[in-house]
Parts: sequence; structure tokens; C-alpha cells
Amino acid sequence: MSKAFTRDDAEEEAVLVVARAPLPTGKPNYVTPRGLAALREELALLAGEGAALEELGNDMARARARHARAMKIEALEARIASAEVIDGRAGPQDEVRFGADVTLRGEGGAERHFRIVGVDEADARHGRIAFVAPLARAVLGKRVGDAVLVRTPSGEEELDVVALSYDDVG
Repeated sequence: MSKAFTRDDAEEEAVLVVARAPLPTGKPNYVTPRGLAALREELALLAGEGAALEELGNDMARARARHARAMKIEALEARIASAEVIDGRAGPQDEVRFGADVTLRGEGGAERHFRIVGVDEADARHGRIAFVAPLARAVLGKRVGDAVLVRTPSGEEELDVVALSYDDVG
């Protein structure tokens, strides 16, 4: 077999650049103060990785890694430039808005707790959902005591807003 069709064991795998979650067309890039700080920290980490790239095994691997890093930096810079920082503590505290910590209770008494954040901050496993997510859109503008009809995989479910705060949104 020709050398052109074999892989040198020392060759690095191609670097996959994971795309940032897209912002829906026409939606602003809202972020919490915490979210903007995280984006800036991520950018600083990427900027500091330049020397580590020189440690890669061959020229091709270094070139791919440099290109992937440049693409990530460009995407982060664009997100930071378009960010509109919203601090939920600055507005009315009696209705669900961006940055709110919300607790919902279902008919069986089970509770769901989450914070409404920007697209780049969203992490459902840690209770942070994007303001454009269906659940967030369903509760925006609601107050404690209001009922919300939410579509779930098992059908529609009525949930009550039982708690709302903006204590720790930074």
C-alpha cells in the first residue's frame, strides 16, 4: 500500500471545532454578567494556548490546531462584541425575566428549578436554560402563583410558578 494511504502513528487527529450554539435570527445576544465573564475567560484561555500548539507532533497537526484555535477565537470575539449584558436584579422582581431563578411545581408536587440565561451560558444539567428555550419562553412574564402550560414529551403539563428570585444572577 502506498504511504499516501497510511497514517503515521505520530500524526495527530484532526481538531474538531465545535460550533457555538446559534442565536436565533433576530434575537439579541443577552448574557448575564457571569456569562460575559465566562466568555472573556474562555477567550483568555484560548489566547494563552499558542505556545502549547508548538508542542504538537508535526507541521500538519500544528497548522490544523492553529486554524481551529483562530476560528474559536473569532467566534468568541464576535459573541463578546454582540453581547448585551442584562442584570436581572436591576428590573422588577415580581415577574419572570431574563436572569430569573424560577421554581415550578407540577400536579404531582414535583418541582423544577432553573435559571434563565443567555445561549452561551445554557447548561440544562446545571439548571441553566437559554431564554429562547420553550420552557423559558413559557414562563417569561409570569408571576408567583401563575399557572403555565408546558408541552413535554409525555404531553402538555400544567405547572405553577411557586418561587422566583434574582438574588444570585451575577
